[in-house]
Amino acid sequence: MTTNLRLPGRPEEITFPALLARNAAEYGELPALSWRSGDDWETLTWSEVRRKVAVLASGYAALGVERGEHVLMMMGNRPEHWLSDLALVHLGAVPVTVYGTSAPEQIAHIARHSRARVAVVEGARELARWEPLLADDSVPLERLVVAEAADAGPHHTYGSLHASGARRAVTETFEKAWQETDPEDALTVVYTSGTTGDPKGVRLTHRNLLLQAVRLDRHVELPEHAEHICYLPFAHIAERVLGIYLPLLRASHVRLCADPTAVSAAVRELHPVQFFGVPRVWEKLAASVRAVLAQLPEEQRHAIEAANDLARARAGHRERGEEVPAALEASYATAKEQVLDPLLRLAGMDRLVWTASATAPMPIDVVRFWAGWGITIMDAWGLTETSGVCTVNSPDGFRLGSVGRAIEGLELSLAEDGEILTRGETVFAGYLLPDGSVESAADTEGWFPTGDVGRLDEDGFLWITDRKKELIITSNGKNVSPALVENTVKEHPLIGQALVHGDGRSYLVALLVLDPELAPVWAAARGIEAPSPAELAGHPAVREEIARAVEAANERLNRTEQIKRYRLLTEEWGPETGELTPSLKLRRRVVREKYGALIDGLYEEPYEAP
Repeated sequence: MTTNLRLPGRPEEITFPALLARNAAEYGELPALSWRSGDDWETLTWSEVRRKVAVLASGYAALGVERGEHVLMMMGNRPEHWLSDLALVHLGAVPVTVYGTSAPEQIAHIARHSRARVAVVEGARELARWEPLLADDSVPLERLVVAEAADAGPHHTYGSLHASGARRAVTETFEKAWQETDPEDALTVVYTSGTTGDPKGVRLTHRNLLLQAVRLDRHVELPEHAEHICYLPFAHIAERVLGIYLPLLRASHVRLCADPTAVSAAVRELHPVQFFGVPRVWEKLAASVRAVLAQLPEEQRHAIEAANDLARARAGHRERGEEVPAALEASYATAKEQVLDPLLRLAGMDRLVWTASATAPMPIDVVRFWAGWGITIMDAWGLTETSGVCTVNSPDGFRLGSVGRAIEGLELSLAEDGEILTRGETVFAGYLLPDGSVESAADTEGWFPTGDVGRLDEDGFLWITDRKKELIITSNGKNVSPALVENTVKEHPLIGQALVHGDGRSYLVALLVLDPELAPVWAAARGIEAPSPAELAGHPAVREEIARAVEAANERLNRTEQIKRYRLLTEEWGPETGELTPSLKLRRRVVREKYGALIDGLYEEPYEAP
């Protein structure tokens, strides 16, 4: 267990404002929140954070925000966002973060569904999508607060709200408001990112998330008050837990990274002891390392590969719960010190003691790659509806490729079709309805169907197969896991992304995307000149290598799972272009619609193989 800090009560009986009060009183001089300001970091201590939160709570109250009402926010990972979230919670209001990449129709749906009267947005880019809602009679939205004062126009600014709060703040009023909050009150509503259909509002209480934080903390061994690099959107349950709720529990230090693409630079600078990344982040980091390794002299590469083999062998013993042989431990220690640590130090990854992933199946080749560097990614699984983590791997019990065992207080069961069911105190009460009520999604015995399909092994480790709704059913009635096929073909370094299609068809086809970082390095090492991604994808040597990659993947798959035809694409998929959710999950429906003609062409005759 990381945290040995005194709790101001039993976890199920306290609220997050009580944790902030404890932090300000007992750890007031420790750093709580830092963010970039030019080339430097600005920092607030825990006592300063609480004073800021009190002022902002007064400002939001002056704006008319009342207990129990939803307030929408669309800002990046900046102090205005983090502090406003806590200020609203202290008022008894419910902060709701909206993904910054949301389309206007998604924003309108959330604004209408949540019945929010106030939204806090970052600047001009966000205003363009929010201002039209003020004139929409079907949307209750009444006013906007803008963080960037220069873009605010006629709207309230964050600065004026803070100034208003400073003039009006009354300590007794602030203390009375948060002490009236009950653990069963809503702490936040998280709208699912919507891989299909409109986002659903998941109502989570103080009790849900405090128990989640306490139980997750028991699986992690970290130095007290450790830093956390906060770069995922606050609309994602993972960052709400890791970037707000766990730091309140641990009195730890949050480093805001406003630009997610700059997270690698932040890691290089800060050398964190913990790091969480969704699978696509770990894939990208692995691709960057592989690109660098490919350019090293052969002798140095061989030394690194030998050290990687030692690290993986050691991880294998630990995974099986075996004592690492003394000779292997000694050899690994030498290789780590002389070969691995100097390279990890360059990337800022030399101090990592806890690394984790969740949200989607992690490709096993990526897990094994990082195990070769002495970095064991503790894969976890959960949903917004379960307050985050349901199962977790931990140093005292893990299986690479699995998502671990159930956390304390949570039960797992499998339906006849393999769907994972769960129940427990961290599972939400239900989905928010437009009238403010909550509709339960559990059955009469309290089991919530997660939509994920998996299996439990004899040691209680859970292995995720796929999303139930995403399983492909071929025309001959065979079930295929697209994630399994996609992750297998993506093990080749040239292939960065993949989508497999075949529902209602007699065979599978795939769209493959060249890895934008590794493909040019692979080509340069072979003397291939291709100034553009399209020319690279069309080069005979690249096409032949991709064909070999597909063939190699097919050899490891059963006949139904094999890719018969494919098309190679050059443009990487992302949230901005719509193929990925803001949490970097594949939006299969969007990809199928966008590339429908290409997919249909793969089923037509005659067909020219790539």
